[in-house]
Amino acid sequence: MAQLEITRPSARRSSSRRRKSCPFSHPSAPKIDYKDTKLLQRYTTERGKIVPSRISAVSAKKQRELTTAIKRARHLALMPFVVA
Repeated sequence: MAQLEITRPSARRSSSRRRKSCPFSHPSAPKIDYKDTKLLQRYTTERGKIVPSRISAVSAKKQRELTTAIKRARHLALMPFVVA
């Protein structure tokens, strides 16, 4: 019986892809602020959900800051909770 070698293309593809750098990590990066709704809108979907860090390439620390800022802006009615 011949043995077949099974390769997973998804594992091979992920190793060759370079990790994106955090857009808030370099010195000239914008500061995360709940009053800057234009910046916060870029990290929410058209339905109003917060974009996960694996898609937006934001570091874990900055993702927590971003989430807090978005939630504050929603609470103060600067941003909508849900877009219908």
